[in-house]
Amino acid sequence: MFFQRVQNILANYGMTLLRGAGVTLLIATLSTFFGCIIGYIVGIIQTIPVGRRDHPAKKAVLGVVRAILRAYVEVFRGTPMMVQAGFIYYGFLYAGVSLPWLAAALLIVSINTGAYMAETVRGGILSIDEGQTEGAKAIGMTHFQTMLYVILPQATRNILPQIGNNLIINIKDTCVLSVISIVELFFAAKTAAGATYTYFEPYTISMVMYLIMTLFFSRLLRWMEKKMDGPQVYDLATTDTLAHTSGMISYPGKGRKEEE
Repeated sequence: MFFQRVQNILANYGMTLLRGAGVTLLIATLSTFFGCIIGYIVGIIQTIPVGRRDHPAKKAVLGVVRAILRAYVEVFRGTPMMVQAGFIYYGFLYAGVSLPWLAAALLIVSINTGAYMAETVRGGILSIDEGQTEGAKAIGMTHFQTMLYVILPQATRNILPQIGNNLIINIKDTCVLSVISIVELFFAAKTAAGATYTYFEPYTISMVMYLIMTLFFSRLLRWMEKKMDGPQVYDLATTDTLAHTSGMISYPGKGRKEEE
């Protein structure tokens, strides 16, 4: 009986559920991407060093910007995304602006993701040893060059698991967008449940679809982590070639070969 009802729901609402899953993946992947960009910008600004010799104007501007960014992070980390969705979407309507559904979804989820990513990026940058920054500055690199070529590549590897976690969370949390009538997977399942007056079967189908999507991206992200780790076996240099060519070290058999 259960499988027969599942079969009937798939026959009548299968395409609706698939389109909902496609919308879920579209919103989750794009929002994670834009959220990472926001997080990197906010995280980098929060870690800009300020010295005693810096101009007072720089300190003042940086202090104001950091205060605004801290408020942004605390507000969007401290409130539910469902409430944020209603606040942003209906706030734009209150101001006379009707956002397209995709723009509204991307704006809501990206801003929410950016708040979490900002703290992740800040922690990733601070986790890199200060000697890396000192060494980069010693060879004449600017702060921007140091961040771009030295710090961020290492920090990105450290925070890659958290980026993956945010993607998985976004795949699941897009269901809150049903509050503003965006037809993602949960909304499609709720529509099928309301039309057939059966609730267990549609939500079971949607749960399986969510699980398939999250498992796929989890495996994909683990594969990416292994690729970024590089090979596990390295060829170690057992001789100092520079010292050998400069004549500072004598090697066994070297004089005998020269005499011959």
